Amino acid sequence: MLFLYTTSEKEYNTVSDRKYLDSCIAQISNKSEEGLAELYKLTSSSVYAYALSILKNTFDAEDIMHDCYINIYHSADRYQSSGKPMAWILTIAKNLCFQKLREKKKVSDILDENWESLLMDNHAITVEDKLLIEKCMRILTDEERQIVVLHAVADFKHREIADLMDLLLPTVLSKYNRAVKKLKLELEKECEME
Repeated sequence: MLFLYTTSEKEYNTVSDRKYLDSCIAQISNKSEEGLAELYKLTSSSVYAYALSILKNTFDAEDIMHDCYINIYHSADRYQSSGKPMAWILTIAKNLCFQKLREKKKVSDILDENWESLLMDNHAITVEDKLLIEKCMRILTDEERQIVVLHAVADFKHREIADLMDLLLPTVLSKYNRAVKKLKLELEKECEME
């Protein structure tokens, strides 16, 4: 059950972590490819997981992740630090996801065996995060999945998730708690079957 509360290797809760991401974005604003590579290394698993939680398609999520970093590279000079660089990055990803959905006019689901194998082949995501994403993809609603991924994988606070998703904080809290209960029940069922 521990994996529900784990995050990617790098957490962005401390001021120094956020300042480091801000410094990477500042380097990118000067067209530093090293800054972009460092930002990508630190944040790509969160961006990918978030895009996957919305699009439910590994190929589209990879495209969005790619486009997100291209957008970051071209718009870093307009970034205004408010101490929340991950929120800025995921807002770019969210906008690209919604643009992709508008283009497709529908969400195309992946066959279980396809997205599962592609997710397991992605080395940027930790084993714990892969397990969480796999469970989320199988049993949670779209909104619950996004909230859990943002909280557990991208390490967003519930208040930040509410702002990012344009939801009320109590709604986010209740949907998160409901989603965690669903995941716990599913894990308990699996444990009983073993």
